[in-house]
Amino acid sequence: MPVVVLTGARQSGKTTLARDLVTEPRRFLTLDDTRVRSMSRTDPDSLLRGSVHSRPPVGFALPQERIDPNTPLSGPGPLTLDEIQREPNLLHAIKRLVDEERRTGQFLLTGSADLLLMKRISESLAGRASFLNLRPMTRRELGGAGRSGIWGELLRAPVRDWAAIAASQPSEPENWQNLVRRGGFPFPAAQIDSNEDRAVWFDGYVRTYLERDLHELSAVWSLPDFRRLMAAVSLNIGQTLNAAQLGRFLSMTSTMVSRHLKLLEASHLLVRVPAFTISRNQRLIKSAKLYWADPGLAMFLSQAPEPTNAHLENLILCDLLVFCDTEMSSTAVFHWRTSTGQEVNFVLEHERRLIPIDIKLTQNPHIAHGTRLSAFRRAYGDHSLPGLLIHCGNQVGWLASGILAVPWWKLI
Repeated sequence: MPVVVLTGARQSGKTTLARDLVTEPRRFLTLDDTRVRSMSRTDPDSLLRGSVHSRPPVGFALPQERIDPNTPLSGPGPLTLDEIQREPNLLHAIKRLVDEERRTGQFLLTGSADLLLMKRISESLAGRASFLNLRPMTRRELGGAGRSGIWGELLRAPVRDWAAIAASQPSEPENWQNLVRRGGFPFPAAQIDSNEDRAVWFDGYVRTYLERDLHELSAVWSLPDFRRLMAAVSLNIGQTLNAAQLGRFLSMTSTMVSRHLKLLEASHLLVRVPAFTISRNQRLIKSAKLYWADPGLAMFLSQAPEPTNAHLENLILCDLLVFCDTEMSSTAVFHWRTSTGQEVNFVLEHERRLIPIDIKLTQNPHIAHGTRLSAFRRAYGDHSLPGLLIHCGNQVGWLASGILAVPWWKLI
């Protein structure tokens, strides 16, 4: 495509990815640079065509063999534009240039907000852009492997091989509570060792989001109310969304609650997991469940003394979402709950095949733990593959026909 848009939460690594993994010569401009922002407003065409000098962001030195930041740049591309959400009106000029001369890889745009949800974006890049989402790092990425869990291996293997595939994983048992506290943002997860120092980082992250990033998305009249909403959501991870009930608890209107939740989604901080039914129309009207894009941030906001089962769910979900993002075929995650109270935590849908997933905070899984998975499989028959019972012990094995118990550290 002429335009590739790379979005994700702030500090998830978008700029580093765009700079360090793109080996071809490209101009790099960041809209954190006040000079670049000024020109984007007064003369966007000249900015995009190369009538300015490129300067790397503060704290980053470009390798000299790749580009000289003092050299005038000419021509309309290829160009990387960092933090595009700060000047969304540039998309008008980008569209115009692409329509004049369509070239693959012409523009690489990065942003900390979902451009498709921002109210100020009035110009569509439909047919001109592909959109990628960079989520916080997975457990395997933090361990040096550029991937998510073994979901793909299971989907592509015969069911009879599932237990052997899971058991053969080289992963070692790990304390999932520590992994939740670390989260997946690269700096606190990989470079900060103590929970106390990590809390300082998350506090600064939330303050920056409230005081700067949020205002670039929309006007928020009361930052304390918004912060209270973030805390309330973090205390109800994995619960179905009821905006009216949440509003009563916070003394806010349901309209205001819904608006604030949409802003958190646009910032890639909040994740809605829709309800699963065979009917796609019904999925749109059933209540979604709310989770955070990073379990470490969720843990910090909740101020909980210890991670709970909901935080383990959040950890598994983040890995599932990375898998879905990197699959070329249709893949999505849902939750399942019936009017009679039967439910499973997640349903992984891949090319019309379903894997129900239930998570239990137990060291010793047994057949009774698979009751909800069995209910799902009865409800959807041949559409459903065997269910996965994720637990905290060491056992890999079939609890019953169609229910495989797997430790979380073997899966993700």
